[in-house]
Amino acid sequence: MLKGWSLENRDPNYIRSLMPFWEWSYHHYFRVDTEGWQHIPAQGQMLLVGSHNGGLPAPDMHMMMYDWFLRFGIEERPVYGLMHMGVSQMSPVLFDLAIKTGAVMAHPKMAIEALNHGANVLVYPGGVEDVFRPWRDRGQIHLGGNQAFVKLALRYDLPIVPAISWGAHDTLIVLGDVYPWVKRLHDLGMPWWMGIDPVVFPIYLGLPWGLGIGPLPNIPLPKKIYTRILEPIWFERSGHEAAKDRGYVDACYLQVEEKMQRGLDRLREQVS
Repeated sequence: MLKGWSLENRDPNYIRSLMPFWEWSYHHYFRVDTEGWQHIPAQGQMLLVGSHNGGLPAPDMHMMMYDWFLRFGIEERPVYGLMHMGVSQMSPVLFDLAIKTGAVMAHPKMAIEALNHGANVLVYPGGVEDVFRPWRDRGQIHLGGNQAFVKLALRYDLPIVPAISWGAHDTLIVLGDVYPWVKRLHDLGMPWWMGIDPVVFPIYLGLPWGLGIGPLPNIPLPKKIYTRILEPIWFERSGHEAAKDRGYVDACYLQVEEKMQRGLDRLREQVS
């Protein structure tokens, strides 16, 4: 089976081998300040929903993963993260690392398979548009209008546990996104590199390129990162019928988005 389309790609031993590196990065490179882990339900499954920053390495996401493994174990409470399908072609190295640590393709089939195996699911609905959002938008939660995670939570009667962060936007300073112009050139006949529609085409300042363009892998700058786990969100209704109710799904999506935005606003005030 192709990589990313099986839960068997997750390698607990590989995760253990990364823990010392993550520990050093956590304490010395990013100097992570974290709170809210008491909000993780003591038992049962959940859908962790986050907003991330810092380009393809997404350092805030990896620091949260380190916290999860440290607190809940690598095998005791497994978690699988949904990953944008283009990562495998944009950065094969990051792709291989990600699937060994529990990433699977961002497809409902894989989320359902993980839940059916008793695991938790981590999703960043904003995808690459979120992780490359411009520095000026660093204070805005971006879920991209993607409501699939809400339908999943309703279908399986799962709590949504929001995960937010501040600071990782300074590890890669995205100046803007010229995707609309690049897309127009593509429509006029310019082929996509490697045949991939990148969805975003950022211009940014960061390592190792200095001034970079396009969704290329980068080395995060050593900036302090703050992460927070917010209280779980339980919806009043659940089940298949609730997941098919368009108006109800819209309301649930807005509830999650608004709670995450309030949490990010509080975090900004707290650390400023």
